[in-house]
Amino acid sequence: MQWIETFGYLGALMTLTTFSMKTMLHLRIVGIVSNLVFITYGLLGHIHPVLLLHATLLPLNVWRLWQLLRLTRQIREISASRLSLEWLKPFSRRRHVRRGETLFRRGDAAGEVLFILGGQFHAVEADVLLGPGDLIGELGLLTRGHTRTQTVVCEQDGALLLVSYDEVRQMYFQNPRFGFFFLELVAERLMRDARQRSLAGAGPA
Repeated sequence: MQWIETFGYLGALMTLTTFSMKTMLHLRIVGIVSNLVFITYGLLGHIHPVLLLHATLLPLNVWRLWQLLRLTRQIREISASRLSLEWLKPFSRRRHVRRGETLFRRGDAAGEVLFILGGQFHAVEADVLLGPGDLIGELGLLTRGHTRTQTVVCEQDGALLLVSYDEVRQMYFQNPRFGFFFLELVAERLMRDARQRSLAGAGPA
């Protein structure tokens, strides 16, 4: 029986190891190995409670690992791509804008995100030109009081898709790919604005 008990001790060691894992990916992998060892121990030693427990836990751990790997793959895909219009169409309304029109001013109340379909727009304070595929107004969702952080003026006739902040929140929580894209976009925008302020502060050499 001693060699059979080795599987029990090994399974116990693997279970303890799961508590030292720093990531869920490694925790699930070690958990699956632990389940397999305990299943072997239960079969060889005819210890049915252990066998039943880990035969139940094994598919659960495999399922959770598959979900984690799928989410990781989706995050990699969205990191290398732009926002898909298919995510926005069911939640949006279209708006046409004329040259010279001010979409909003810095400090105005903010209630929606704008996706540029066509035309050209100028974010005045950041001194940045925005065109098709760019998103406007996402920072207002995160500011206290939901106010605009830029004045945006239309410089060339265009069209926008408008999505309310309530709809953005819904997509954020329901679609991990959109949520990751949104966080990535906000980080890029903050870094861009920081660079603009740095260059403006430095002045001419």
